[in-house]
Amino acid sequence: MIVTGTVITGDPAQPVVDALVVRDGVVVAVGTADALRAADPDQAVTATGRVILPGLVNAHTHAYSAYARGMAVHSPTRDFPEILANLWWALDRKLEPEDVTLNATTTFLESVRNGVTTVFDHHSSPNAIPGSLGLMAEAAGHVGLRACLCYETSDRDGPWAFAAGVTENVDFMREANTTGQDRVRGMFGLHASFTLSEPSLDAVAEATEGVPGGYHVHVAEGPSDQEHALATFGKRVVDRLAGHGMIGPESIAAHCIHVTPAEIEVLAERRANVVHNPHSNLGNAVGFAPVVEMLRRGIRVGLGTDAYTADMLASMQVAKIVASGHRGDPTVGFGEAVAMLFQHNPALASEVFGTDLGILRPGAAADLITLDYRPPTPLDERSAWGHAVFGMAGAQVVDAMVGGEWIYRDRAFTRLDEAEVLAHSAERAERIWKEM
Repeated sequence: MIVTGTVITGDPAQPVVDALVVRDGVVVAVGTADALRAADPDQAVTATGRVILPGLVNAHTHAYSAYARGMAVHSPTRDFPEILANLWWALDRKLEPEDVTLNATTTFLESVRNGVTTVFDHHSSPNAIPGSLGLMAEAAGHVGLRACLCYETSDRDGPWAFAAGVTENVDFMREANTTGQDRVRGMFGLHASFTLSEPSLDAVAEATEGVPGGYHVHVAEGPSDQEHALATFGKRVVDRLAGHGMIGPESIAAHCIHVTPAEIEVLAERRANVVHNPHSNLGNAVGFAPVVEMLRRGIRVGLGTDAYTADMLASMQVAKIVASGHRGDPTVGFGEAVAMLFQHNPALASEVFGTDLGILRPGAAADLITLDYRPPTPLDERSAWGHAVFGMAGAQVVDAMVGGEWIYRDRAFTRLDEAEVLAHSAERAERIWKEM
């Protein structure tokens, strides 16, 4: 199949072309439409006439939060600890296996609708832990996107939930992290330093010995995380987690808002993957992550949404604005935001899934999206990223391909009935809202 359009490849070697060839789920050639047609005249041609981007990667989100949209919260949410206790921890305790499936399905549908073809999810359902990651993997398969999943292990729901979380993560990682497939992967989910004791971290480290895959943990998202670590353990969060081997090149440290220069050095030395979530950080009023400093130190900083939105293009734009505004320097943020979404997220996903993702070049997975974006100025290799940051949006996505298959075509899903799923979700959400 030859797909034509204005292709922003993400590959510096050929940044903008007008066609690519897809065969057996892989990009086999990129270049001019005329040359590719001449080289293989028997190939079917899909002329989109649209802008084509690599499928986007969301490096940190929470599908379990799906029922919260539009839900009133009657308990206080005046600061981050109260937001956790009175909203998210109250919600996740009410989820049953059916809700796990629905939350994952609706989140994955919305992700694809906004051009995301690979998701890193951090799940929690304390009263429906066993088998929860398997249900989410099935949901990912039904939608058709790639997913890296983990369960949010913590002490906050007691010893049984902690033990069940450990087992769920380890069993899923052993099953998912194989060389035989590249659609689903597993990481070991940890909530945060302040909800995990020393014996618990020791138990996790022991349970994961020899298990393929890294950790996915919230790091210094709010000031209370650092305050608790210093008061209880005499260490800052990054130092504490690093001491247990939970900061490194296979792991994700989400947020990293309240980290010191010394902790940034540890993140750099350990080759950590940090994920910035600007919408969520602003919405929760937890502060501004020092992403510019981390990037300048050579840390791979990716981009997520923390479930605040499914639109990674919007997340990139907000990341640019936050960096400029927080530092009082309009020259800062543009290149950093582009690097987070179009370089670092693809690099992280490619390593985790074992195949080239988030880039359109020969040998890479044929994961791509088309956008109905109509530029009012020239769109070429000089201006492509400026158009991406200041003109493109998830709402413009028309098609999505994963592994050479159109899973979203002309704004319709090809594998399932979206209306039916959404109706079922609304029905279940009504029950949760009444209980909340």
